[in-house]
Amino acid sequence: MTSSTSARSLFSISSARRPLAWAAFAVLLASLVSSAQADDRTPPPWEFTDPKHDPYNPLQYIANNTLSAIAISLVLFVALLQTFMLWRQGGLCMLAMVIGEYTWSVGFGTRFGLHTQPDSQGIYIAYYLFIVLSPCAFIASEYMLLGRLARYLKSHRHLLIPPQRITVVFVVSDITTFLIQAAGALLSISKNLKLSKTGEHIFLAGLVLQLVSFALFIILALRFLYRIKTMDPHVWTVDAAQPWHRDWRMLGAVLIVSSIGILVRCVYRVIELSQGYRGHLATTEAFFYALDSLPLFIAVAVYTPFWPGRMIPTIDQLAKMDKAPSGDERSSAEEVKA
Repeated sequence: MTSSTSARSLFSISSARRPLAWAAFAVLLASLVSSAQADDRTPPPWEFTDPKHDPYNPLQYIANNTLSAIAISLVLFVALLQTFMLWRQGGLCMLAMVIGEYTWSVGFGTRFGLHTQPDSQGIYIAYYLFIVLSPCAFIASEYMLLGRLARYLKSHRHLLIPPQRITVVFVVSDITTFLIQAAGALLSISKNLKLSKTGEHIFLAGLVLQLVSFALFIILALRFLYRIKTMDPHVWTVDAAQPWHRDWRMLGAVLIVSSIGILVRCVYRVIELSQGYRGHLATTEAFFYALDSLPLFIAVAVYTPFWPGRMIPTIDQLAKMDKAPSGDERSSAEEVKA
């Protein structure tokens, strides 16, 4: 797909999701421009038998092709399966996550290039942008899903932020931290040492802000579920007679499990960058897969058997209720089912 075609497609996206689409397009464009402006030095002959001492290799190791192939296969499998479920069963609040899975798989694909050209700055830039920024789309879906659950249960009073605003507040926060990270990442590749260090600090600030924002979201979600269980037991058990794939409590539990996976990854990235791009965490492949890729994969894959569109068939209609006046809101989940 050409860049002009991508730009035209952005205008066909609904206004509610256009900010995320523009942000994704900006990252893609930035990666292409950065690749085109990659270091124009003539690569030296391969003289470093130990990549740990190769000053031109940003990873400080040779990416394992077998692990890259396993990662991209698993991510694409989940992405394709969830695309089919989105088409058949609905759940548009998960669209950002599905798109993020595809861009994430592109990031894993670039590791094949780093295996054969470990000194390529252009490939490394594309790899870093897709791997580090794609999870912002996963986070956006978590935000939207909590708002849909609150609408479905009609338990607005248990959220500190009204459900019609919770998505806006946290998605705006997500996009803001996304852009901060993107700006920091682009500055950090500068040949100017001072500018590069500034970019590293900006990128770290974006990661910290994202971590804080997401941690607050998890606290908000846990408080929401706890208050329903203790204060509205009739709402908590409203789906008790339904099979597991129709019980909203399972979806609530999956939301928390998925969020914890993302939180683990956020903590890892903050600690990693605090050590610098050539720190121990950043230059050890095992940490990348164990503390970044695996928690994120669990975070997205866990929704496959618990797809929101399957568990709450009316979930896409709940988005329209955000425009309804507060006086039209009903007080219990039973009334939603009526």
